[in-house]
Amino acid sequence: MQNFTERGIDCPHCGHRIRITLDTSGGDQEFYDDCPACCNAIHLNLIIDSQHKTINLFVDADDEQIF
Repeated sequence: MQNFTERGIDCPHCGHRIRITLDTSGGDQEFYDDCPACCNAIHLNLIIDSQHKTINLFVDADDEQIF
């Protein structure tokens, strides 16, 4: 599996299309990135499934998280 992959996502706040590069060498990750259009925080949750060789990326707004 490659260590870097690029994905297109939509900002959950304004719908702006964003291209992000993901580094999968660190395993599962949870991080935030700011939308370049509306400057709101985007919550990203990266889950790597080595068995099926897939990368799952979950995107939501900071205020949509359930604790």
